[in-house]
Amino acid sequence: MGERKPKRADARRNEKALLDAAAAVFVASGVDAPVRDIAAKAGVGMGTIYRHFPTRADLVIAVFRHQVDACTEAGPALLAANESPYAALAQWIDLFVDFLVTKHGLAGALQSDNAGFEALHAYFLDRLVPVCAELLDAAAAAGEIRAAVPPLDLMRGVGNLCIGADDPRYDARRMVQLLVAGLRCGTMGA
Repeated sequence: MGERKPKRADARRNEKALLDAAAAVFVASGVDAPVRDIAAKAGVGMGTIYRHFPTRADLVIAVFRHQVDACTEAGPALLAANESPYAALAQWIDLFVDFLVTKHGLAGALQSDNAGFEALHAYFLDRLVPVCAELLDAAAAAGEIRAAVPPLDLMRGVGNLCIGADDPRYDARRMVQLLVAGLRCGTMGA
């Protein structure tokens, strides 16, 4: 069996564009969105999607990993681009919410592959908890938020607020914004 050749730069760009399009469609319509919608958003034929991702589970897993990687890379970039660590944290939480909305249908897409789901969950925690911690520490050091907010607690709180996101009457993003605003020093009697 030969070694896998690394993908060409244009193939990596095309795959990234396809994953970005799939993530956007999943955020808007859920992981059960028609593949034709993803193909249209990506500007490719459906065959291209199936060539890269033979099953819906393959596509969902790839989008999951792609979004984890994007959230991981965004944390330090947002800290560098913002004068306020709190603003960077709030922007990162917005990205995290988009990720969670996509992740909502992950278990169903994987069906009974518990080992696969557990591996993805470990990937998620290993990559995102340290980034959230970095953002929280920077905002606390700047005196913008309460100190000692455990990153996993914040991420779980955000996740719990996103559970009802498939109900059009529920505005998960607004509820998450209220949660993040509550971290600020000087709010709620702190």
